[in-house]
Amino acid sequence: MTELFSQAQAVTRWLDQYFTAQQAEADKLKQAMAYSALNGGKRLRGCLVLSSAQLASDISGQKLDSESVLAVAGAVEMLHAYSLIHDDLPAMDDAELRRGKAAAHIAFDEATAILAGDALQTEAFVILSTLSSVSAEQQIALIRTLAAASGLQGMAGGQMLDLQAMEAQLDASGIRQMQELKTGALISASCIMGGIAGGGDALLVNALERYSQAIGYAFQIADDLLDVQASAEQIGKPAGRDEEQNKASIVRLFGVEKARQMAQDLVDEAVDALSAYNAAAQPLNGLAQYIITRNQ
Repeated sequence: MTELFSQAQAVTRWLDQYFTAQQAEADKLKQAMAYSALNGGKRLRGCLVLSSAQLASDISGQKLDSESVLAVAGAVEMLHAYSLIHDDLPAMDDAELRRGKAAAHIAFDEATAILAGDALQTEAFVILSTLSSVSAEQQIALIRTLAAASGLQGMAGGQMLDLQAMEAQLDASGIRQMQELKTGALISASCIMGGIAGGGDALLVNALERYSQAIGYAFQIADDLLDVQASAEQIGKPAGRDEEQNKASIVRLFGVEKARQMAQDLVDEAVDALSAYNAAAQPLNGLAQYIITRNQ
């Protein structure tokens, strides 16, 4: 997907420029933050911000401020990078590789990795709180959306449920609840924040929320399929970890074929959520299909 690649490059350039411009006494911390935030990746969440903002702009006719939207995408990617640093820690998934490179706690040390994750999380909110080209109302909505997706009712809560699921058998409903918090909340926030930054109305933001809830769950199912079917080289981290750690997943519960069909059904649901926007929604529809056909 040419557009996805172009958007991902734009977000990466923004992040690189951001860290280059930062002057900090704690240079080792800055290095660890940049190492993790710039360690490759698909930039899916950042791309969702950009595509959602563009859709909102196309529908509303409001001129898009590209630099502000890139800043929002960068903030989301920093939040995501923090979650991956902490996810890889020995107390969590205990993973030594991330995207084919040493995890932050291996490349630096555990204490530095923890601080880098903490600082990336807070830096995301510094960025959102200093946007100058959005209204105060939009700014508050952006901060509220990212904060809600990150805490008790979002990513952190989902991670806790994931840890607990190693000791308990979850049914399909329990797995979906866990994944909607752990993975889906930040994906959903990315779309909603793009809609807000692009000047979308409540109707569009609601449609983006329904779209993103479907692709968030599809993304996690696709990840679980890759864990059992792809090589470590393809996914850039040890394969088969879910099985080793007795993690709950739709793939383990229903098998590969049913999980693959569920993912496709979710993509169809996502596309349907944006059907009122016709061709303008095509980039997001393409992203939805990419989510379940990627090989890493």
